[in-house]
Amino acid sequence: MSGGSLILRSVGPSVSVQDMGRPGRMAQGISRGGAVDPLALVEAAALLGSRKPLPALEMAVSGGRFEVTAPTRIALTGAPMQAELDGRPLRWGASHRMEPGEVLSIGAARAGMFGYLTFAGGIETAEVLGSRSAHLAAGIGSALEAGARLPLGADPEPDAPAMVLTQDDRFSGGTLRIIPGPQTGLFDEATFARLSTTEFTRARQGNRQGVALESDAPALTSDKAKGLASDVIFEGDIQMTGAGTPYVLLAECQTIGGYPRIGTVLPCDLPRIAQAAPGTKLRFKAVTLDEADALALRWEAQLQAQRAKLRPLIRDPHDIHDLLSYQLISGVTAGRELEEENG
Repeated sequence: MSGGSLILRSVGPSVSVQDMGRPGRMAQGISRGGAVDPLALVEAAALLGSRKPLPALEMAVSGGRFEVTAPTRIALTGAPMQAELDGRPLRWGASHRMEPGEVLSIGAARAGMFGYLTFAGGIETAEVLGSRSAHLAAGIGSALEAGARLPLGADPEPDAPAMVLTQDDRFSGGTLRIIPGPQTGLFDEATFARLSTTEFTRARQGNRQGVALESDAPALTSDKAKGLASDVIFEGDIQMTGAGTPYVLLAECQTIGGYPRIGTVLPCDLPRIAQAAPGTKLRFKAVTLDEADALALRWEAQLQAQRAKLRPLIRDPHDIHDLLSYQLISGVTAGRELEEENG
């Protein structure tokens, strides 16, 4: 059933439709793609009562101005951004009801890089290879432009109460847990150990394909890593550039590369590197394969964990423009019923 349309009145430079991507397409030269912070889609699914993550708008650094043509609930997750609905401030990490004619304004990120706007019925653009995600590096879809209208699915429960959850912190840097990769042995033990003792800074170079890191420490190089043939690479791999600095591959990375890889970031920590703004401090920490297996959770388990954190959103009365229409306590009314009955 149709849920009307989403109208993009204005939009930031890097807004696109993203879902959980296209896993299993490496043989066709297509990396997973999808949301660079898939946890944000899982959080949105919990807030909206969805059984699975929904296609959403991924907004890099800033959002835009949006309208809908049918009532729907929305969820705001990922990097916290300034958000208002017809001038009323909206809480991030929460769900809200949006009516036709209202204008949702999403401004700059207050922390992190990628914010997500999810609709309770999902965005119903055409699927390509089993996904609605734009994969810009592979030439699938494109960044969105002002004036676009996107079809929405119907909200299955438009009158459901607004909910809020505390998002897992991955917007302020921290530790990235890694496991050895097929080329870790090309680096001597001292160099690999320095990877975990060096504090890195997220460089300005970065996008959905990967993020560069920099530090004042000596370069992490290996004579054995020269002249490598191109090999299959994966999201999370840490490529060491010719200058000996790390480059962490993200959702839209290429599928073949020739730079040596010193290790691989665990999937559960990739949102932390994806959401790191330039200048953010990051460290690597090596873990065992058994530890990595224990940390691996499918999105179904993540969704269950997020649902456990839900609580009703209590709105500030100052932000409720139609407060008198609410029956706040059983048996208490707005006080104008007799006037309405008597005309």
